[in-house]
Amino acid sequence: MFRYSDKHAEEFKRDGFTVFKGAIPPALIDDLRVVCDKAREIARADGGPSVQRLQPVKDFDLDQRPFKDYGELPEVRAGLEKLLSPKHYYGTKHLGVLFEPAQQPWVTRWHRDWRDNALPKEYWPRWESAIHDLDLFNQINAALFEDSSLWVVPGSHARLDTPEEAQRFPTRPIHAPTLDGFSDAMRERIGLDYCRSMPNAFQVLLDAGDIAIYRNTLWHIGNYVPYRKRATLHDGAMTAEYEAWWAESRRMIQEWEARTGHPVG
Repeated sequence: MFRYSDKHAEEFKRDGFTVFKGAIPPALIDDLRVVCDKAREIARADGGPSVQRLQPVKDFDLDQRPFKDYGELPEVRAGLEKLLSPKHYYGTKHLGVLFEPAQQPWVTRWHRDWRDNALPKEYWPRWESAIHDLDLFNQINAALFEDSSLWVVPGSHARLDTPEEAQRFPTRPIHAPTLDGFSDAMRERIGLDYCRSMPNAFQVLLDAGDIAIYRNTLWHIGNYVPYRKRATLHDGAMTAEYEAWWAESRRMIQEWEARTGHPVG
């Protein structure tokens, strides 16, 4: 059974992430796997074989009880309270599920959330001024199967880019590697090489029932293969302040797109 310790706080402060090992009870894993199998079917029926996310789960015809039980795990709630604060909560209206691709390996681009995948460059100072605010930018991946798809750069959550990182990605938007036209094995190798190309990249390994809590100000990436089944609950460790920051940022993005006539990213 999971028990919070000072080690989690030390890891989170130093590295920008920590893992609550075995935090989801086996019986609940069973229930969540069943409902997530249906969620996978819904996602692929709606978005095709390449879709890898259904979010938020509350908007779909799914048994919500297992998700509610997940959001009320006492040891996890107590751990988040000690790690972050009593006002942080999870299992929110944003809760989604991440899946493996149905057919071909696929990799995202290296990024820091908001800065590299949402905010226009003129708004980056707003993000930079907030990266140390623990009320904001906390994210959760809860694995229902073994999941090795998340890569991070430990320690990058609390600083701006190093010269080596800036040299690796000197222009924006950052582009993922080209995979079209390659065999599945080659696509997998290209994705893995791309992950490893970031200085100090680290692969986060989760067992079924593990919950990773991380700062999404970290450099991070997802690398996926179809032969490794995945159902990972994806959420934020939220606060009222982050909900407000989220809403205001979305408003600013919409105004920028209306003003420029271009989508962000």
